[in-house]
Amino acid sequence: MEKELRLMKGNEAVAEAAIRAGADGYFGYPITPQSEILEYLMQANPYTTTGMVVLQAESEVAAINMVYGGAACGKKVMTSSSSPGISLKQEGITYIAGAELPCLIVNVVRGGPGLGTIQPAQSDYFQAVKGGGHGDYHLIVLAPASVQEMADFVDLSFELAFKYRNPVMMLSDGAIGQMMEKVWLSPQKERSKTVPEWATTGKPTTRERNIITSLDLDPNAQESFNKKLIDKYNEIREKEVRFEEFQCEDAEYLFVAYGTSARVCQKAVQLCRAAGIKAGLIRPITLFPFPSKRINELADKMKLILSVEMSAGQMVEDVMLSVNGKVPVYHFGRMGGIVTAPDEVVEFLKSKIIGG
Repeated sequence: MEKELRLMKGNEAVAEAAIRAGADGYFGYPITPQSEILEYLMQANPYTTTGMVVLQAESEVAAINMVYGGAACGKKVMTSSSSPGISLKQEGITYIAGAELPCLIVNVVRGGPGLGTIQPAQSDYFQAVKGGGHGDYHLIVLAPASVQEMADFVDLSFELAFKYRNPVMMLSDGAIGQMMEKVWLSPQKERSKTVPEWATTGKPTTRERNIITSLDLDPNAQESFNKKLIDKYNEIREKEVRFEEFQCEDAEYLFVAYGTSARVCQKAVQLCRAAGIKAGLIRPITLFPFPSKRINELADKMKLILSVEMSAGQMVEDVMLSVNGKVPVYHFGRMGGIVTAPDEVVEFLKSKIIGG
């Protein structure tokens, strides 16, 4: 079958892509600006065509624990929410990471802190990348910058989740979730009938019981497990870094931005070039693992690096660590649901160039 072209919202693209990826289950709860994911799945009723279970849970806490149960059975399961809802799911997320289970968590970010606003923001970077729950754990974090990537990253997320037995978060925002663009949708996949060897599906006579837990009361055993996780995260850092560069070949000034901010910065690069300023852009696609090595390499030929975020400045800390003092690193961002404008970015860069 060929791919199908549609005009869709980013949230709708996630939902349709989940159906076509052969997902076994979705468990969620409505919250603006991501409610269309649940609404689309409910209306599509994929159980009748693919066998995918779609359930609105009684709360975000219930939803993430349903994901925990489905993932423990080796099923391809997911949830979605927006910032305050993801906060409520953090205990379950750290349980899932500690139990080494695969799943997809979609966060369509809105402004905070607290209930904040329903407008788009990127202020959940720390929560996603540093581990918003307790303990030494990481999610694999993908940052889509278009409706097409909202769709494409669903299948990629499940692939990475099962490859590493690790939860994957798609960190989007209210702008990409709500905007409409054309999107090429992949053909329908059949739901997998393969049962992972670690899954809790009942004990056959050919093996011992599979036990899924994140609890170990022996401190030496728990430390050994944490070291095992560190080895896994280091493997992910080595093999799964993804990024995109735009006009970096001769650049003297570098923007670092993801998601909506990256779209803004691509235009800012064009405005800079028209004004005789050699600017370029690196867009991290994976926020964990972060493209630290490439940013460090690019810093060798830059005069200045600017981290552009729809936040008070969070990713900028990872940019600074990546640059390791080679050149000045600055942050520019808008908050409260305001989307940064390209000319604002350019004017800020100019001020730093003139100011030295």
